[in-house]
Amino acid sequence: MELDENTFFPTLNFLSPIMTFLSIPSIHDVSVQMLPEYPEATAVTLALRPLLHPMFQALPDGISEFTFANIYLFREGHHYAISRLSDGRLVILGQDGDRRFFMLPFGLPDTPLLHMLMVDYGRMKCVSTPQKPLLQAMGYVVTEDRDNFDYLYLRRELAELTGRKFQKKRNLIKAFINNYHYEGRPLLAEYLPDALGILESWRNEHDSLGDYAAAREALEKSEELQLCGGIYYADGLPAAYSLGEESACGTSFVIHFEKALNQYKGLYQFVNQAFASIISDPYTTLNREQDLGQEGLRHAKLSYRPTGFVEKYIAILPDPEGS
Repeated sequence: MELDENTFFPTLNFLSPIMTFLSIPSIHDVSVQMLPEYPEATAVTLALRPLLHPMFQALPDGISEFTFANIYLFREGHHYAISRLSDGRLVILGQDGDRRFFMLPFGLPDTPLLHMLMVDYGRMKCVSTPQKPLLQAMGYVVTEDRDNFDYLYLRRELAELTGRKFQKKRNLIKAFINNYHYEGRPLLAEYLPDALGILESWRNEHDSLGDYAAAREALEKSEELQLCGGIYYADGLPAAYSLGEESACGTSFVIHFEKALNQYKGLYQFVNQAFASIISDPYTTLNREQDLGQEGLRHAKLSYRPTGFVEKYIAILPDPEGS
């Protein structure tokens, strides 16, 4: 198949069946008042999903950490816990190594409560762009967390890849489709063993486990978490998959996990374009999450010319010495 800068990638219309997961109603069997009041906290469990998932979905900023699936899947790595403040707002508590932190996805609490959190936990992570000036006006020191900026791409631009700036991407995709017979399918339960096989092969190709544990649980509990995606085959063999969910009030789709085998040249580029091609029009952007400060990953993400970033900041107490 020949590709040129005026050729659309053939749409793989397989996402719609699994997208029905997103409309499954939930019974709110947990209320905010049932959560422990700070400083007590509760572990993040699936039982909290009926309460928290709609709250996360209503957030407009599109911060990739702020979905129930993300908080749940990385609950052990970041030691997440949920607590209710005395004014009714929820706070997410966590710890990376020996450094504690808190996050306030659902709004800032009263000033005394916020100060108490700062004193107890030292820093607020995932500060949104609207929260930044409010915190600065209160006297907190707010700094850019560039390594955790989410990369935003126009869905249509990733699907079409037109122009000279994407010539290398199109060449790699052309090499893949010319060398392999390819097929895309919805990542339904019947294909989960194939996706798990891809993940195991991916793990064997890398020295570090990375997000392996979270990626595996995401596949195993994709229906409960209402994650959806696609799986891709090369010459009849499972070769790659993508898995994510909608965010930013349904205007963006965040890709939490994307794994592909290194043996297929151009496979990552193929998957990137193919997935963008089958996402429906309500999603104007794709959120491909952060680069975590890894130089190679940053270069790869920038090479796709993001339309912007979901910026995140860290807030701390001012230095009492003023230094």
